[in-house]
This record gives sequence, structure tokens and C-alpha cells, in this order.
Amino acid sequence: MMEKTLLLAAAYLGPVDFYARLYGCNKVCIEQWDHYVKQTYRNRCRILAAGGVVQTLTVPVVKPEYEKMPYKDIRISDHGNWRHLHWQALVSAYRNSPYFEYYEEDFMPFYTRKYEFLLDFNLSLQEMICKLIGIETDVELTSHYIDTAEAKFYRDYREMADPGQKDSTIKVGPYYQVFPTSGGFQPDLSIVDLLFNMGPESLIVLRDANAANL
Repeated sequence: MMEKTLLLAAAYLGPVDFYARLYGCNKVCIEQWDHYVKQTYRNRCRILAAGGVVQTLTVPVVKPEYEKMPYKDIRISDHGNWRHLHWQALVSAYRNSPYFEYYEEDFMPFYTRKYEFLLDFNLSLQEMICKLIGIETDVELTSHYIDTAEAKFYRDYREMADPGQKDSTIKVGPYYQVFPTSGGFQPDLSIVDLLFNMGPESLIVLRDANAANL
């Protein structure tokens, strides 16, 4: 029986479990026709800052021109010099991690070049991160919105874009973190937390997470 294609929503520096899902499948479809929803991983990520404080970075977007505007049409706003602020936050949080300097030049251009659309920005980051980790999953975009009736032909994990959804996540870790919280390992962070701390071993962490969640 052929494995179903995974259905996901593109995320900004998506969480580690998002990339664990990517690693664990042969083919993924990124939904681009769903309605844009605020306060999701589509335009925000969570990193672990100095002192073990979880910090949320949010990409500002231009207010949708009409209600229920498709994700693919959402534009990035230049409000608040966010590119500089995000890059400085990443540097501050991870400059002492084992692999930040190794990957720094790969990430820096995303905070100097201007992307018009949020989806293009997220997908470009995703492609680069997959290449760095060694994830070779075949990725394509949906040609139309996948409704409930059609979604049964997919492994539908689009709800992973909502931080409040836990049912579809994969438990990843623990792995080394340069700034652990007082309670120990902090889960559910951006993929950069894994990559900057574990480097080439990130693929092993994702592999083990998939094996443990079979």
C-alpha cells in the first residue's frame, strides 16, 4: 500500500517536531490556499534565549486586503525593523552554541534580503534548513485548497501550525541546549535550537524521534 502524502502548513523557522514529520515521510504537500490565521507558526517561532527564557519572534505581516485571504497572498511588513531584531535575537541566543558559527552565513542572508510574501520566505528557509540537516523529502505546493473530504487521502497535519495543537506533534529530545531552563530540557522550540546546538547530529535526533513515535 502506498504511503499517504503528508500535508503541512509552512512555518517560520518551524518547530522541531515539524521537521521530524518532514524527515519521516517520502513526500510532503505544503498547503498554500488555506486562510491565513494569526498567532500561529506561520509567522512566528520560539527560541531559547539567555537565562533559559523562551522568546517568541514574530514576522510582521501586511493587514490582509480582505477576510479569509489565502496564506500564499500574505505580504511581509517592514514594520519595526524586524529583520535586524530577529537576527540579533538569534545571535544573542545561540552565539555560544556549538554550531552557530558553522551555520551563521547560511542564515544571515535571510535577514538582509527582503521577501515580499511570507510563504516564499518560509519556504526558502525551509529548503535551506532541510539541506543543512540532510532531509531529502520531496516537497510540493498544493494546487488548490485541500478540504475535509479530500484530506482523507493525505496524512493531514496542517494543525501543527497552531501552537495550541499537541495531538499531531512528535516528541523530540531531550538534546543538548546551551541555555537549559531551570526545569531542564525545553521542548517545542524552533528547528534552529536543534540545529545550532546539535549540528550534523540533528538528523539523528529527528530519526530517533520518529522511531520512538511509530
